[in-house]
Amino acid sequence: MSACSQSPEQAPSADPVPQQPSSATPSFTRPAEKPNMLMITVDDLSALDMDYLPSVKKLVGDSGVTFTDAVAPTPICVPARASLLSGQYAHNHGAHTIHGPDGGYPSFDGSETIATSLQAAGYTTLFAGKYLNEYGEKGSRHDVPPGWDQWRATIDPSTYNYLGAKFNVNGRVVKPRGYSTTVITQQAQAELRDAKKKDAAGASPSSPSSQPSQSGQRAKPWFQWVNYVAPHLGGPTQKGDPEQRFRGTKGAIGVPVPDKQDRDVYADKPIPPRPNLFPKAREGFPKGSPSRKKPTQVEKDAYRLSFQRRIESARSLDRNIAAMLKGLKKSGELENTMVVFSSDNGFSTGYHNFNGKLWHYEESLRIPVLMSGPGVPKGREVATPVTNPDIATTLLAAAGAENPREPDGVDILPWLSAPRQNRVIPIEAWPTSDGTERLWSGVRVGRWTYVKLKTGGVELYDRTTDPYEMKNLADDPAHAGTRERLADLSEKYRDCAGDTCPKRMYAANRPLDLAGL
Repeated sequence: MSACSQSPEQAPSADPVPQQPSSATPSFTRPAEKPNMLMITVDDLSALDMDYLPSVKKLVGDSGVTFTDAVAPTPICVPARASLLSGQYAHNHGAHTIHGPDGGYPSFDGSETIATSLQAAGYTTLFAGKYLNEYGEKGSRHDVPPGWDQWRATIDPSTYNYLGAKFNVNGRVVKPRGYSTTVITQQAQAELRDAKKKDAAGASPSSPSSQPSQSGQRAKPWFQWVNYVAPHLGGPTQKGDPEQRFRGTKGAIGVPVPDKQDRDVYADKPIPPRPNLFPKAREGFPKGSPSRKKPTQVEKDAYRLSFQRRIESARSLDRNIAAMLKGLKKSGELENTMVVFSSDNGFSTGYHNFNGKLWHYEESLRIPVLMSGPGVPKGREVATPVTNPDIATTLLAAAGAENPREPDGVDILPWLSAPRQNRVIPIEAWPTSDGTERLWSGVRVGRWTYVKLKTGGVELYDRTTDPYEMKNLADDPAHAGTRERLADLSEKYRDCAGDTCPKRMYAANRPLDLAGL
């Protein structure tokens, strides 16, 4: 193939390539008053599931921005949440996976986080819901991590009991009655009321300003992280669930538990058809790739039930989050509250022949991110990529707070009204029970996704021509140059930290030269 027949991203060159021109950070004027900040995180919600949260889309997305290319660089629970706490990639914050060495709550140093920084900047800090996996186990059930003024976290292993989770409420263990999503909302509302009462009782004219307190003085701004369990799998197992229906087979998988009023609302709803849903065995995928799997019909039926329970449990999320936001609007606080809605990671329900997360495909990497509030334009879709570490960095910048660690993320606020940008995002994952050696690592940049598996195999996708990632180009001679350049980028940023991580933006309407990044 001649050079003129290749795209600008593929064309080889024997000469040194100058650095790709990057975009200057747009000018941006921050609101003079520190905003309240509400970060709402749900568990395992795919970007494809957002149609089942219409109220959230209306109240946050329509009132602010919807990111159409948001990514979890390590798409699994603990690393994703630790990135929200630290503003770092998993290889820097150290919480690589959910269990075992370098995994779970014990693997994360919570002494310096977004909470400690915001508290130091004059914020009242509040947490409600799921924290990190294994929190509450091995003697940690009474732990209250540094930086939190109000703490109401679920205790493992009860976290995943939708009808009986225990909470650590400021160091005291309690067991509220009710459905998980509703109870987490109640806990979040209760701690915010308590915080306001304490602030009203002790407010002083020198307190950092937010909104008027009951005494007429300016109240402290607050940061609240509400972290829901749904639609993560959990218990108790109910009649008709896969663990009961397909007992003794590979189809006996865990599924979420919807609220009683939502159960079986979507009993006849199929998994949304896409070309990569249960694809037949395909050549070109290396050992270790989930694309090589061949699920049985029983597994396919179980995945369909999993999808049903997921979107049914999303209905309660939509009601509860809407209730919180409407409550803030009624109190007059929503106008001065920056709201960020997100999921820790995406989720694949049968796409690429697997049910779950962790892998490098779009269904797993892509997350919903919506943002509204002071300084955020209204009713805009933003195609510039954003990541979990960016969310933490952005909130800290909005508060005028110091980063607790050397940040890997970027402040995305100045880019919200700018034309679409490309950027390099390092992506990586570790096995669920052992975080000592990567399962895969790579980069996602522009139209390309490149990963190298632990087995040595490589996967390369052009998401412009192949949005469902059905054709692995790693061994295609026509893309040898692209593979080489992406491999170099992957090696360059595999262990990046702080300013050595890729933070430059590149205008998407200009050719992207991989060799110049």
